Amino acid sequence: MKNPLVSVIILTYANGLPHVRKCLESFKNVRFDSYEIILVDNASTDNTVLYIRKHFPKVVLIESKKNLGFCEGNNVGLKKAKGKYILFLNNDVEVTPGFLEPLVSLMEKDETMGVVQPKIRQLIEKEKLDACASFLTNTGFLYHYGYSQKQSDKKYNKRLFLYSAKGACFLTRRSIIEKIGLFDKDYFAYFEETDFCHRVWLAGFTVMYTPASEIFHLGGADKKNDHPATLQFDAYKNRICTYIKNLSAQELIKILPVHLMVCLGVAVAYLLLNRYRISQGILKAIVWNITHSKKTLQKRRDIQKNIRRVSDKSFMNKIKINPPVSYYKHFLLDPRGKYNDI
Repeated sequence: MKNPLVSVIILTYANGLPHVRKCLESFKNVRFDSYEIILVDNASTDNTVLYIRKHFPKVVLIESKKNLGFCEGNNVGLKKAKGKYILFLNNDVEVTPGFLEPLVSLMEKDETMGVVQPKIRQLIEKEKLDACASFLTNTGFLYHYGYSQKQSDKKYNKRLFLYSAKGACFLTRRSIIEKIGLFDKDYFAYFEETDFCHRVWLAGFTVMYTPASEIFHLGGADKKNDHPATLQFDAYKNRICTYIKNLSAQELIKILPVHLMVCLGVAVAYLLLNRYRISQGILKAIVWNITHSKKTLQKRRDIQKNIRRVSDKSFMNKIKINPPVSYYKHFLLDPRGKYNDI
C-alpha cells in the first residue's frame, strides 16, 4: 500500500545556508517513500537560492523578496503543498532515516489525532532533549517538560498528550488546517505553533508527543542576530494574544490576570537587573495587546463561534501541568527565551 504524501515545509532566512544544507542532506537517508520538500527562502542575501537550485533540484523553491517571518512564510509554503499531511520543519534540524513513519502511522490509525511531535534531541549534546512536551500552567507560561534532560530517561520515552508541539518539527493534517487555518500572520514569529495547537484542541482533535520518532535540533540558528528584547516582545505579545483568542471565558478569567501580573513582575525584575530593553519589550507587548484589542476580540469571536467544538473542560486535564516554583527562575536567567516557547 502506497504511503500518503507528506509535504515538508522548511523556511530559511538570515543567510541560513549552512543549516539548511545539512537539513536537506539528512533527507537523503530518509526511508519514507512519499514526501515532497518545499523550501521558502525569506530574502536571503547569500547564495542559498543558487545553491539549492544546483544541489537539490527536486526541492520546490519559493523565493520571497522580503522576510515574511515564520508565520506568513509557512502560510506561503502551504499554498504549494500537495500532501495529505503537512510537516513543519526548522532549517537547523537534522532528521533521522525513520522519523516520518511513526508520525504518519499515528495519524493514519487515529482520526482524532491533530498534531504529532517527535522526540526532539539537541544537535550538539545529543543525549539531551530539546523538546519533549509543552504544557499550559496556571501562570500562563508554558512548562517545557524534559528540556535539556537526559533523552534516555523512561518518562520521556512514552507517548504523551501535550498542549503545544514545538515548531521545530511537527506533523498535522491538511484537512485540519483547512478547518481552523494555519498561523496568525499578525504574530510574525514565536508562539504561533502554540496558537495553532490550541485551535486544534478546540476543534476536537488532540496533540501528541511520540518518542518513536526522533530528530536533532540545533536551536536558535535564525535568531542569533535578534536582540533578546525583540524576542521577548514577540513572545509575550503573542502569548497574551493567544489566550485572549482561544481560552474559554472561565479559563481566561483564571489565567490572564495572573499571567499579566507575572509579566509585570518579570519586567520589573529585568529593570532591577539593568536589562532595560528587555523590560521595555515586555511592557510594549502588554501595551500592544491593549491597542490591538478590537482586532483580537474579533478573532476571538470567530474562533469561539466557528472553530470551537468542545469545551475546555474536555481537554484541560490533558494539557495543563503546574511545575515547581523553582522552574520560573529560568525566565530571568534566560532572556533569549529557551523557556519562553521561542
